[in-house]
Amino acid sequence: MGDAARARLGVGMVGYAFMGAAHSQAWRTAPRFFDLPLRTEMTAVVGRDAARVADAAARLGWESTETDWRRLLERDDIDLVDICTPGDTHAEIAIAALEAGKHVLCEKPLANSVAEAELMTAAAERAEARGVRSMVGFTYRRVPAIQLARQLVAEGRVGEVRHVRAQYLQDWLIDPATPLSWRLDRSKAGSGALGDIGAHAVDLAQFVTGQALIGVNGTLETFVRERPVAASSRGLTGEAGVGTGTVTVDDAAVFFGRLSGGGLASFEASRFAAGRKNAIRLEINGSRGSLAFDFEDMNVLHYFDGTEDSRIAGFRRIVVTEPDHPYVAAWWPPGHGLGYEHGFTHQVVDLVDDLAAGRAPAPSFADGLAVQRVLDAVERSSDGGGAWTEV
Repeated sequence: MGDAARARLGVGMVGYAFMGAAHSQAWRTAPRFFDLPLRTEMTAVVGRDAARVADAAARLGWESTETDWRRLLERDDIDLVDICTPGDTHAEIAIAALEAGKHVLCEKPLANSVAEAELMTAAAERAEARGVRSMVGFTYRRVPAIQLARQLVAEGRVGEVRHVRAQYLQDWLIDPATPLSWRLDRSKAGSGALGDIGAHAVDLAQFVTGQALIGVNGTLETFVRERPVAASSRGLTGEAGVGTGTVTVDDAAVFFGRLSGGGLASFEASRFAAGRKNAIRLEINGSRGSLAFDFEDMNVLHYFDGTEDSRIAGFRRIVVTEPDHPYVAAWWPPGHGLGYEHGFTHQVVDLVDDLAAGRAPAPSFADGLAVQRVLDAVERSSDGGGAWTEV
């Protein structure tokens, strides 16, 4: 289908830092590798500093700039608002955009609290009735190996799920001299490792198993409680001229859970795991087999078929780069692996396909709320000394 025959989807993005760059790459790339049913246009990007946002627009490929996100809601050439800002702004922007009739893509975690996430989900449900769609950005769902894992579980290849082990391990905060940033400020980020990366582990566990966590018990810890206040961090947790400021979020979270199907789950989220840069690990043990995945080897899924003859049984290393694997046919020949950025591109592809088909995208704001409720239960459990807490 030629561009002229496709309906236009004008995108306005709020924020242009790490996630903004990743989302920009996806909006630029998706229509060049996938046959999208809508003509996507990178119409406007928003940032508070006019000079910096203009530089970002030029680098990332946006047609115009704004310094107030509310302007996106007034513009007729904006059909979708992509939110790439800290969590404390998600609810206000998303609800206003949905009420203005704009589709919304919102980065995870959905909000900084269950109450905010509930308001956002209610707004999304009202908007859905008017054909206005929304999605939360759990992009690791779009890794081809994770999609294959979900298919294998749904096909019954691991049988009844009995154990889930999920970890998200990083080490970028291990140096006490690393300065404060908004990610270490509870008022901006909502929580630390738990919400920043633990949210992904929770979502992947629920997505791949097709089950919900119904209860948890856990512990949060902050290992470095004071950090230098960099010039760019003034006004977060320290004041101008103050040498250090207080870290108000967790550095690590460890918790156990029970799945709705009766299985047991264990989770770790840490930004203090020396040597682990972005290790998202998921292992599922069932009555008929097992699956294991590590994002630091993201093109591989390990599968154990427990029904095989024990003489030859063992974990099978599946290189997930074949044309019949999810998303892969649009990219490179077999064996030519994909990278971190491809999950964001696949997210755009799925979102645009759903918008064109009039379907509710997934993961929905309700899915984001479900994860938020798990995070909240973990915090309440930790505050209560690790007591069992229902989700």
